[in-house]
Amino acid sequence: MARFKPVKQFRVSEEVAEQIKKSILQGTFRAGDRLPSERDLTEEFQVSRMAIREALRSLEKSGFIVTRQGVNGGAYVTDLTSEHLVNAYMDLFLAEKISIPDLYQVRLVVEPEVARLAANNLNEGYKKRLLEALEQEDLPVQDFYEDNDRKTAVHFILAEMSRNYFFEALVRSLIALTRRVIEEVRAENKFIHPAGMHRPVVEAILTGDGEAAYEAMKKHVKEFGENLIKLEKAYYQKKITSLSS
Repeated sequence: MARFKPVKQFRVSEEVAEQIKKSILQGTFRAGDRLPSERDLTEEFQVSRMAIREALRSLEKSGFIVTRQGVNGGAYVTDLTSEHLVNAYMDLFLAEKISIPDLYQVRLVVEPEVARLAANNLNEGYKKRLLEALEQEDLPVQDFYEDNDRKTAVHFILAEMSRNYFFEALVRSLIALTRRVIEEVRAENKFIHPAGMHRPVVEAILTGDGEAAYEAMKKHVKEFGENLIKLEKAYYQKKITSLSS
């Protein structure tokens, strides 16, 4: 059975975008799912590839999908609980209204408390997922996006473990914004977030000691934040050099 109806309206890209959006809202495609390829969408909607591309651009601009390059590239459905916030904050970053130190300061307040709550809610299922996430961080990766997915997994698990939906949405927003900033400044993630940085945090959480987890996460966020701040300085210095040349 076809997932979409053929489009015959004049403004075809808008109708395509609307149908895909409806499928996302109804749960046909969930956060993290990759949409069908442009070729498949072209055949299913019976429209031009240009119309499909315009529809996907519209959906990306409104925060419903994100486009990734590389081996596992394509259009991926976003987490709607956070993506709209990320887009707004990213615009502010590009307009130089907020900075990486601002982002770092918020993460320093939020994430240690999330780690404390996570330690208090530890169970065997979460223990297994955290250990698997650590193992994944040490494996070879093909591209930036795969590496970033692995390096952020621990944060998402801890946010879920906090059992506070507001904290979870906030952490997802902060991590996604951090990722977008890194993409913007063209950073190689292995240099600012090497494998193993999460191990002390996870080890503290596995003891069930909330205070130890708090302190371990605080130290991690500080170390990572310092790397990000150095990155931002290099980024703006490069911009200044480019404008003056």
